Amino acid sequence: MTAPWTATVLTLFPDAFPGALGASVIGTAEKRGLWRLQTVDIRDFSTHKHRAVDDTPAGGGPGMVLRPDVAAAAIDAVGPTDRPLIYLSPRGRPFRQADAKAWAAGPGLVLFCGRFEGLDQRVIEARGMEEVSLGDFVLAGGEAAAAAMIEACVRLIPGVLGEAESLAEESFEGGLLEAPHYTRPRVWEGREIPEPLLSGDHARIAKWRREQSEDITARVRPDLLGRAGKTEDGP
Repeated sequence: MTAPWTATVLTLFPDAFPGALGASVIGTAEKRGLWRLQTVDIRDFSTHKHRAVDDTPAGGGPGMVLRPDVAAAAIDAVGPTDRPLIYLSPRGRPFRQADAKAWAAGPGLVLFCGRFEGLDQRVIEARGMEEVSLGDFVLAGGEAAAAAMIEACVRLIPGVLGEAESLAEESFEGGLLEAPHYTRPRVWEGREIPEPLLSGDHARIAKWRREQSEDITARVRPDLLGRAGKTEDGP
């Protein structure tokens, strides 16, 4: 039997999981065996009597740095794997929907949650870790970022969402942000559902949604337009 998609999280705070990953369709999918979550407590690999995992930065400066011997021992305990080894770091390359799709199609992920000033560079290089950032901001640690990336992947696993075809119309598919959504009542606080959505004309609805996606993307995320690909009217 093929093993389910597996996320292994190396963290100083294993109690942070599953958190939101245990709720709604993501939590239900784990209970159904569609994916698996594992946590590894980095402190378990400390040889210090107080389970210390950090030390002062070489060259001086504020804060503390995760020790390479402790971090490497935790990583090696996961064992040989063909899953990507991700280090959650604000200096990493930005996480994209394309990453979620690629990772969801594989066997899973191993995610190392940074803390303090960061992880000793030698471990990153020696273990071939890929540095990935959730965005241009700094968190107290990588746990929240790891949970977000896991959720982005898990929802793409076949069988997790009830209507898989809805994935094709989401934000970032085709390089555009998603068009607005509406539902009943037809008029709410004087605001009406846009007429094209009520026309029953599928081609007209598709055209309206495409135009809305292009407009929203141009206003909110113009940087995405270069990756949007061809439009219905041409390249």
